[in-house]
Formats: sequence, C-alpha cells, structure tokens
Amino acid sequence: MNRNATPPRTTLPYRMFNLQREEVAPVLIAALFFFCVLTALMLLRPARDALGMERGIESIRWLFVGTALATLAVNPVFGWLVARLRRLQFIGATYGFFVASLTGFWALLVFAPGAVGERSGQVFYVWFSVFNLFVTMVFWALLADRFSSDQGKRFFALISVGGTLGAIFGPWLTSRLAVPLGTPSLLLVAGGFLLVALGTAWLLLKVAPDKATADASASTPRATAEPARIGGSAWAGLAAVFRSRYLTAIAGYVVLMTVMATFIYFTRLQMVAAVTDDMDARAAMLGNIDMWTQVAVLVLQLTLTGKLIQRFGLGVALAILPVATALGFVGLAIYGSFVVLVLLEATNRAVQRGITRPAREALFTAVSREDKYKAKAFVDTFMYRTGDVLGAQAEGVLGRLGLALGGLAGVVVPMAVAWAALGLWLGRAQARRTAAESRSATRAMPQRARPSPGDGR
Repeated sequence: MNRNATPPRTTLPYRMFNLQREEVAPVLIAALFFFCVLTALMLLRPARDALGMERGIESIRWLFVGTALATLAVNPVFGWLVARLRRLQFIGATYGFFVASLTGFWALLVFAPGAVGERSGQVFYVWFSVFNLFVTMVFWALLADRFSSDQGKRFFALISVGGTLGAIFGPWLTSRLAVPLGTPSLLLVAGGFLLVALGTAWLLLKVAPDKATADASASTPRATAEPARIGGSAWAGLAAVFRSRYLTAIAGYVVLMTVMATFIYFTRLQMVAAVTDDMDARAAMLGNIDMWTQVAVLVLQLTLTGKLIQRFGLGVALAILPVATALGFVGLAIYGSFVVLVLLEATNRAVQRGITRPAREALFTAVSREDKYKAKAFVDTFMYRTGDVLGAQAEGVLGRLGLALGGLAGVVVPMAVAWAALGLWLGRAQARRTAAESRSATRAMPQRARPSPGDGR
C-alpha cells in the first residue's frame, strides 16, 4: 500500500472519516490504545490533585520544579532502553515499570497506611506527573513511527477521539468504583488499563506493520515483524533537540504552550478560590468546566480538525491556539469575570486537545526513528515540564509585583505572537521535510516499481 496515496473518494470510510478501507482497523486499534491510556490517567488524576493541594498553591509551584528534575533524570534511562531494546520491548518495559509502580503504591496504601503522609503524597504527585507524560509520549511516538505524514494529518485527530472518550470514561469509572472498591484499588484498575494498552500496541504492529517492516518483508521472505534496535547514545535525544533547528523549534513551541497553560491554571485556582470557600462548590465548578471542555474537544475532533489540517496545513492548525489564548487573556483583562475564565480555559483545552495536539504530533512523522523516540521523549517530558516551571514561577513573580490580569495580558500577547509565528514556521518546515523524504523514496525505488508517466496514476 502506498501510504501517501489519497484514499478513493468513492469509499464509505473516505466519505465519512477520510480513511482507506485498510486503514480502518489500525485507526480503531490506535484509538482503543489511547482510550486505555487516558482512562488510566483520568482514574488517578483526582488523587494527584488532592494530594498536591495539601500544602496550598505555593507548594504546587515547587512540585513543578521537582517534576521537571525527575523527567530530566528519567530521560537518559528511557534513551538507554530505546537504544538497546526492540521497539515493542522498550514500550513494554516503560508501561511495565509504571504498572509495577502502581502496584507498589497500592501495597503501601493497603498494608502500611500509617506510612502514607504528606511527603509520600508529594512523591505520588511528582511520580504521576512523570507517568502522565511518558505513557502519552510513548503512545504518540509509536503512532509517529507507524504512520506516514499524510496519514498523521488525515486521522491523528480521529484517533484522538479514543483519548477523549477515555478522559470522559475515567472520571465516571472513578465515581462508580471509589466507594465499593476503595481508592487504593483504583490504582490496580489503572494498571489493568495500562496492560490492555500494551496489548493494543502489540496488536497495532501485528495487524499493520509500518513501512520499514513492509519494505523489509517485500525484499526478504522471512523478515522479522519488528525493526532492528535503534542503538545510539542514551543522551542522543537531548543532543538532537539542540542540534536540529526543526526539533529546537518544536521544543520552543511546547515550552511556550505550557507556559501559557500554566498561567491559565494558576489564574483559575485563584479565581475559583475567590468565588467560593466551599470545597464542594469549587469541585462542581471545575467539574462543569471539564465536562464542557470534553464535549468541545469531541466535536472538534469529529468534525473540524482533520479537514482543517488537510485544507490549511499544520502551520495554521498550530497557530490557532496562540491566537485563541491571546484573545482569551485580553477578554479576561477587560471583563475579569469568572465566566470569561471558564470560556478561556474551555477554549484553550478544546483547541489544544482537539486541534493542536494532533497537528503537533504530526510534526514528528518527518524525523528519524531515533528522534521519534529519544528527542520526542526529551521534548514531551523535560521541555514540557520546563514550561510548567517557567510559567508557575513567572506567574508568582507577576503576582508579587502586584500586576493584575491586565499586566498578565501584556505579557501573554507578545509571547502569543512569537508562539504563532513559530507554529507557522514549523508547518512549512514539516512540509519541506515531507516533500524531500518523498523525493528520496522515489529515487530509491527500483525502476520497475516506479509509475510511468503515461500509466494514468
């Protein structure tokens, strides 16, 4: 199958979802994979947030620092695994480690509850924040490795629907199981979903091996189903990010995105605290924000994102979030109401998850296999948490200087302009890389496999 070919427009999957018939099974499996990952995460997030708030908002700023340092420490370990193990082996090792950790936390809560205190709660907060980034990073790295650039543009948003449904199902499952099973048991439930996710990763590679495997199978009758080990240095991801302008730009985009998201996060915490002192009322407000956000994400993923990326390209898709964020902060500075905050946060999350995330992940379809795992791990974990730290500390400094929402908007708007420009540049750079890769692949094809100018193709 030519993965860069346009699907026949007469097929039902194409008319409905922009898919070829043979792509339906891999997309459904990938969506189930993401559903399991997000269900596991959302099962545990309420416990993470509750533990993080035990010592107030200021403690969260320093927990962000701890999380950034933890991701930096874990990156060379992950790079070592990627260099020495085959693809499914290091995916299994990563998910297996987190399942074992969940089992350890469960055992601590059940058999030594007296040992669970403030310090262990902070450890869990940092651990969960690292867990959150790595399990999603591995998922998207596999998809960037498995699917072509054209496929990423066409159906990464559709695959993301599985994650959105998991983000809805996880909290619902928590509300149903927390009382009959107890909170510690939720850790085992989350671990079970991770094991199912690992099974779907194996199934995805089994049902539809990637292009490198397919080419090897065509030339070698007894080719293995798994590509060779990637090799290289455990620190290769860090070096690649600072050696490549393209990867550096992706890292810069991620840092700016997380700084802005952190500004919104702490603005929300402060405004919710100012609206009411009642914990139940706060929980209800935040729950309503989350509910409507997920609805908006689902609508974007099912209707707009794939068509938007296909029509206008990755650059425009990446620039939408900076523009929406800047407009939201300007509106918040002018009106300063809780309703505007809700609209800002819901819009930011919906655009980020429904449009920006699929577009951002498609950027990695145009890099080498080593960079898909090692450089991506560094960008999606350490650089992501670096943005959190910068945003949390900057917001705290602005607050201590007495700058209100107007002052924050004055900082946000120039950053958003630079952020949008970076997104547009990345879209053009990705298109150039994809075109160059396509030309190289055409030159490398055997003469008999190339279409002749007059064969109508």
